[in-house]
Amino acid sequence: MNENEEKIKGFKRGKHKGRKDLAGEHKFTDIGQLILLIVFMVVWIIDSFFLKFSTFLSDYIPNYVTIPLGVIVLTISGVFAFAGLRKVFKEIREKPHVVTSGAFAYCRHPVYFGSILLFVGLSILSWSLIAFGISVMTIIFYEYVATYEEKLLVEQFGQEYRDYQKKVPKWIPGLKVFSRKSEK
Repeated sequence: MNENEEKIKGFKRGKHKGRKDLAGEHKFTDIGQLILLIVFMVVWIIDSFFLKFSTFLSDYIPNYVTIPLGVIVLTISGVFAFAGLRKVFKEIREKPHVVTSGAFAYCRHPVYFGSILLFVGLSILSWSLIAFGISVMTIIFYEYVATYEEKLLVEQFGQEYRDYQKKVPKWIPGLKVFSRKSEK
């Protein structure tokens, strides 16, 4: 068994065992996401509603800006995350191939992008600078696991995935600037 097969086997121990159409994920992806979510929610709630240590920007930014902006970001978050999850886990591809439709036509990691926007959207609603700081940590985390997963995808799909990387940005729909590094 080669290294990639071992990684894939490790990924498929859980609910999606035996899915040859899934390339895999980093072993710390799920626990990392859970830890970041818990830390973020605890800090965001404490800072936004009780201590208000770093929410001074909310004194200067009116609610008619804050609420629509936060709601828009959270809505986009949900659209990307749910569309990506539905495409990956609800559709079984008999012949494994690179998923390039739906949310995957706009960015290569729509579920992670949606998760990042969740943190950012909640941070906007209270303008908690500490929460924004944790959002930056989540961006770094997701960049790490997405880069790892892209290596698995290149190993599994080769040129088909490399072509997809050239066409679709890694993160922000419409911006190719952030996907240059992974096209090599």
